Amino acid sequence: MPVNVRYIVRDVDAAIDFYTKVLGFAVDIHPAPGFARLRLGDLRLLLNRPGAGGAGQALPDGSEPAPGGWNRFQFEVEDLDETVGRMRAQGATFRSEIIAGTGGRQVLVDDPSGNPIELFEPVRRD
Repeated sequence: MPVNVRYIVRDVDAAIDFYTKVLGFAVDIHPAPGFARLRLGDLRLLLNRPGAGGAGQALPDGSEPAPGGWNRFQFEVEDLDETVGRMRAQGATFRSEIIAGTGGRQVLVDDPSGNPIELFEPVRRD
């Protein structure tokens, strides 16, 4: 069953470029400048520009959708060092160096609008 995640982005075309070239997504639909739906396996990534479509509209209190924050989706990778090196060579921006934790190592990479994606290499228990 597909899972949808919506990200608010400043520039849909820049986000499409990042997600397709750096992370391997494919464009499902891109019917208007303010919206696109990308796909990677069962994950559908909905990209909305503020003000575009229903999801980009301001709330009754006047607050408007904006990119950024700390909520994110996670990519599990086999070799985090190689993945980070490849992505840096493609111009990706990271929030920190790789951080080691109990279950593995991780790092946050930002899309062109500042939305985080977590890259995670789990501890291998052989």
